[in-house]
Amino acid sequence: MKWLGALLILFASVWLGAEQSKKLSDRPKQIRFIRSALQTLEAEIVYGLTPLHESARKLSERLPPPVSELFALFSELLTSTELDASEAWKRSLAKVWPRTALMESERAILLEFGETVGKHDRLTEQKQILVTLKHLERQEEEACEKQKKYGKMMRSLSLMGGLLIVLLLF
Repeated sequence: MKWLGALLILFASVWLGAEQSKKLSDRPKQIRFIRSALQTLEAEIVYGLTPLHESARKLSERLPPPVSELFALFSELLTSTELDASEAWKRSLAKVWPRTALMESERAILLEFGETVGKHDRLTEQKQILVTLKHLERQEEEACEKQKKYGKMMRSLSLMGGLLIVLLLF
């Protein structure tokens, strides 16, 4: 019975470390997907003259979750409610946020982007998207550094922590 308990503790600690490491590796990927989506959005708004809700819907079909969910919900709120683009973006972000691996700094950048989306002419929209892309690029670099620095350490520490707990119990 003790061995079963020890195995369960080890399994749980390794699983916890793997989950934390996965979050660290998912963050740069999700930032990259958002950057790619914003670049596509810029092209569709500026050059394709596509309405915002239609661009967001198209993006949601091409992206993996949870980023696709953000744009799908944004498109749905734009078409099915009386909300302006800024409020629809805020609500979409708030609903999808718990399922992302992003940090508060990315949330602030995306909320700032949401304040300006759909309110200006094409040239100003393009400038705002480019500013957002620059901010997200810096965040992606930081996320990659953190992932390299702490990803393996999280898995190792969780295994060592589990072993320590098992040893202390025996």
